[in-house]
Amino acid sequence: MSKKMWSVLLVVVMILSLGLTACAPKAEEPAAGGETPPAETPAEKVYISIATGGTAGTYYPLGGAIAKIFNENVPGVTANAQATGASVENVGLVSKGEAEIAFVQNDVTFYAYNGTEIFADKDKITNIKGMAMLYPEVVQIIATKASGITSVDDLKGKKVAVGAPGSGAEANARQILEAHGIKYEDLAKADFLSFNEAADQIKNKQIDAAFITAGLPTSAISEVAQTADIVIVPIDSAKITEIIAAYPFYTEVVVPAGTYKGNDADVTTAAVMAMLIVGEDMDETLVYNLTKSMFEQRQVIIDTHQRGNDIKLETALAGMPIDLHPGAQKYYDEMGIK
Repeated sequence: MSKKMWSVLLVVVMILSLGLTACAPKAEEPAAGGETPPAETPAEKVYISIATGGTAGTYYPLGGAIAKIFNENVPGVTANAQATGASVENVGLVSKGEAEIAFVQNDVTFYAYNGTEIFADKDKITNIKGMAMLYPEVVQIIATKASGITSVDDLKGKKVAVGAPGSGAEANARQILEAHGIKYEDLAKADFLSFNEAADQIKNKQIDAAFITAGLPTSAISEVAQTADIVIVPIDSAKITEIIAAYPFYTEVVVPAGTYKGNDADVTTAAVMAMLIVGEDMDETLVYNLTKSMFEQRQVIIDTHQRGNDIKLETALAGMPIDLHPGAQKYYDEMGIK
């Protein structure tokens, strides 16, 4: 082979070699430190248990609506509403990591955090943070019409359901009776009953009256009113002022006429506030996304229960008794809520 032909062949080989090199897949650039970056993996599933209350109360349906919002709007989240004994139990569930989010009365949250009232003989629960204030929790005193009870003073000598043992409703009952100079021993019987149990015993005429602290309307009371003649017992405004002086979490509210069957006139009473708490160790970005989705999809809550109308961004911090979770704080800061 001539020298000229050798030169041509060498040029062809070089061209082919360069072409193959250009077509080959480019090797992944090593990350800083010489390590190859790991392949992306799907986001880890996050399970959110929302502690609510009894199925006949207001927390449970609202918890179901909020779980629906989280499931449909926060990627990777699977949420469910859990029926519980409500406020006092719920604080413990979040504190122990047995629930991620919980409905609690704001007075109960304060008592737990500061170790007072119903938590006076227990350790303070300080590993909880606030997520949002929700709506008024109305103290509703219902009585059978046959009992003749028309005022709080009339409860003396009567059989009265004062709430489940250690519940927020029981604390409300005790404080309101106290403001009227009434102790449990002044009643014919103080029954420590849940909403459902109290409703059943009112219907069966086993008790004369019951304290129920919940949002309006409360299904347990609505059901009783369908089959029994009941009255909503008012609390005098002057007494509410005294109660607020001793317990600043209360406020005066009105149960509007027509809220329940037979409830034909407005009734003055007291209320605390419902709120959501989370564990202090909950991921900041997760809490931000949960808070954001709840307010942006608020219509789902409104469509589920009338109290959804009271859950508003502009009042999300009104009456907050403990520090906010940083994730919730970030969302409120972005929205200009102080």
